[in-house]
Amino acid sequence: MESTLYKEAVQFIQEKITIKPKIGLILGSGLGVLTDEMTDCVTIPYETVPHFPRATVEGHAGEWVIGKLSGIDIAVMKGRFHFYEGHHQKQVTFPVRVMKYLGIRNLIVTNAAGGIHPNFSAGDFMLITDHLNLMGTNPLIGPNDDRFGPRFPDMSEVYSLQLRMIAKRAAQDLQIPLQEGVYAAMVGPVYETPAEVRMIATLGGDAVGMSTVPEAIVANHSGLSVLGLSVISNLAAGIQKEKLSHQEVMETAKQVRSNFIQLIKKIVFEIGEKTDENG
Repeated sequence: MESTLYKEAVQFIQEKITIKPKIGLILGSGLGVLTDEMTDCVTIPYETVPHFPRATVEGHAGEWVIGKLSGIDIAVMKGRFHFYEGHHQKQVTFPVRVMKYLGIRNLIVTNAAGGIHPNFSAGDFMLITDHLNLMGTNPLIGPNDDRFGPRFPDMSEVYSLQLRMIAKRAAQDLQIPLQEGVYAAMVGPVYETPAEVRMIATLGGDAVGMSTVPEAIVANHSGLSVLGLSVISNLAAGIQKEKLSHQEVMETAKQVRSNFIQLIKKIVFEIGEKTDENG
């Protein structure tokens, strides 16, 4: 039954586009400006796509933008769905399954996150090497669809080492500093308490946010290669004295806009070239 829902959404999208994207990109809070760099675009509001929920958070436009970035065919989610909005995790990750049916092989997931590692500063980029799922649930709970992946998927390399190497080379070529670390996902919508931040640090987390992990789990289960990139929008509670706000997140996203655009464009180009080489 679920596969029928995915296929209906995919058919709706395919009827509106002429390309077959091999790369998917999910843009986090305040990062939607990247789509201004795209060409030959088709924009599809989420609410028009069968079985798609609505995006309700500021900084998440709520639309597919499908076209070319750096000359590479790409499907971009300009805004995502969050567990804290009241969506079930299967709704949060529904677009990832749709991407799988669209033929996408590589998924880039971006987010705004709070920095925990002592060497991090607001405005840094962090390449996600691994994650901590602290949401208390999992998007794969329930009957398994063997057409996507196994009942018990391996999670030893959720974030592709090959794609991470591409991202590191791209950052080095552009002379953009790139941190690396473990992303911890909390439910939200409240920001973490200082005690929770200390807990995450003890567990090995370097940054914390309210997204990405469900999408990465489902992408991994579906056989997609995943690259995760966090914009450190602020330092987490107890590390900085100022109170946290979504406005601060949006302001930091504006400040790093130029470097973010350059980095993602180069990563997309390099992944696209690699995909073409491998057929």
